[in-house]
Amino acid sequence: MYLEKINGPEDVKKLSGGELNILAEEMRSALLQKLSKRGGHFGPNFGFVEATIALHYVFNSPIDKIVYDISHQSYGHKMLTGRKDAFLYEEHYGDVSGFTNPKESEHDFFTVGHTSTSVSLASGLAKARDLKREKGNVIAVIGDGSLSGGEALEGLDFASELESNFIIIVNDNDMSIAENHGGLYKNLKALRESNGECPCNLFKAMSLDYIYVAEGNNIEKLIEAFHQVKDSTHPVVVHINTVKGKGYTFAEKNKEDWHWHMPFNIETGESTRNFTGESYSTLTCDFLMKKMKEDPTVTMITAGIPTSMGFTEDKRKEAGKQFVDVGIAEEHAVAFASGIAANGGKPIFATHSSFIQRTYDQMSQDLCINGNAATLLISTASIYGMSDVTHLGIFDIPLISNIPNMVYLAPTCKEEYLAMLDWSIEQNQHPVAIRIPCNGVISTGANIKFDYSQLNQYEVKQTGNRIAILALGDFYQLGEQVAEAIKIQIGEMPTLINPRYITGIDAKLLESLKANHEAVITLEDGILDGGFGEKIARFYGSSDMKVYNYGFRKEFIDRYKVEEVLKANRLTPEQIVEDVVINR
Repeated sequence: MYLEKINGPEDVKKLSGGELNILAEEMRSALLQKLSKRGGHFGPNFGFVEATIALHYVFNSPIDKIVYDISHQSYGHKMLTGRKDAFLYEEHYGDVSGFTNPKESEHDFFTVGHTSTSVSLASGLAKARDLKREKGNVIAVIGDGSLSGGEALEGLDFASELESNFIIIVNDNDMSIAENHGGLYKNLKALRESNGECPCNLFKAMSLDYIYVAEGNNIEKLIEAFHQVKDSTHPVVVHINTVKGKGYTFAEKNKEDWHWHMPFNIETGESTRNFTGESYSTLTCDFLMKKMKEDPTVTMITAGIPTSMGFTEDKRKEAGKQFVDVGIAEEHAVAFASGIAANGGKPIFATHSSFIQRTYDQMSQDLCINGNAATLLISTASIYGMSDVTHLGIFDIPLISNIPNMVYLAPTCKEEYLAMLDWSIEQNQHPVAIRIPCNGVISTGANIKFDYSQLNQYEVKQTGNRIAILALGDFYQLGEQVAEAIKIQIGEMPTLINPRYITGIDAKLLESLKANHEAVITLEDGILDGGFGEKIARFYGSSDMKVYNYGFRKEFIDRYKVEEVLKANRLTPEQIVEDVVINR
């Protein structure tokens, strides 16, 4: 077995052409075994095996620096740079992350998990090399789906300014997560069909040299192309045509489902972890499909992740023109939604908490200053969301809630979520964001009919004395547990409040608590700095009311266990009671 003997790129260079092809088979076999047990980014990595081998055969990493966009293509790179055990042996599967990480290896230069970044990051490496008058190749790897991102286009536009060695590998498999959208993909298609000879060429238009490799999964052809551009004295694009999911029939036939996949049975391709029951993605999709049929101005917008809100291929076809995938372009999506709303439409844009970070300027300038009634759905905004450091969902509250004119809502259950969503779509006064719960679909059976245009009106769920608990969003259930624990400890029921609004305070209610309460507890599923609890603490700052804010420290955490993070931040009922009642 060749892979077992690969301890670094120098070992790849010792292999013959036939041995390199065997190595590719072994790498796919190792990937298949690991991903069938652990899940992960399947299609992008399977399609880039040969290119990874060719890169390390031709170039001299880490002196020659390879930067992977979004890291979805980096599993093979990790295998060939001293981390093969994490793919060969199950007891080591957890040794490495799913993204490039400089803490793991000198062959990784950035921790990258968001798309469209590699060209800009790598151009910075190249500029520093030139300023220091050093030698060496700098290579940016970027998938075709990532090209629609604004940062990628900005980076490509700048690249020719370097006038020095800079190599951009465009991995073109005619797919983003789902199908590609946008005019530039028509140009990629034309380039593929003309063997790179199409007179209209996006890359040449940006003053970049260009070569095309039709057989992007042919190691020999790739090595030839990479040798051609190695040590080039000017920026050049190598456009390679690969097969997403190559080597595994199910992944090749159903590229969208196999971009990222849960653990599965290798023989059948069927998931071994089947989710049953309701999810907010399917609830949202079903609700919006009904809305679309009732009102032709309702428009669902996604930025390259349609199935995150349940819009599978069949649902997208059913929705027709009322479903828009803008590609990986969240900034455009927010401004686009603002424009639809300004002209009388009813837009809904859904994305992950960690992706909405890209759109701060558009939320502020294009949406909120203009006061247009678009709806933003923020998913995985929680400690219960994705746990990779690049995809943390706990920073959105300070980000979104402090933009003037924005109404940021925090539902506590299924019924409240659907009521808020319905109100947001039908009203025409406010930009609205809704923080989708992430602690499972909790149904109370309540018939919620509330006019959320009565801004910042909190809901008192339980009236008590001495202590009040403001439990925000999907931490409301934690608030219920804390209330019961306090009652047991002091013999009195505390007041329990569902704030509903993240963006403002109910001054009248908060003032009334002063009459018979001595302490207020705030619970929020996000970082404390700049968060909801600080608004409450500031309100009570000049009074005798004691305020206890519970949330998370401002820090980057990676591949964490939820229970450990909750305990580290004293977010268990027992710890809160200890702080507020026992030790005060």
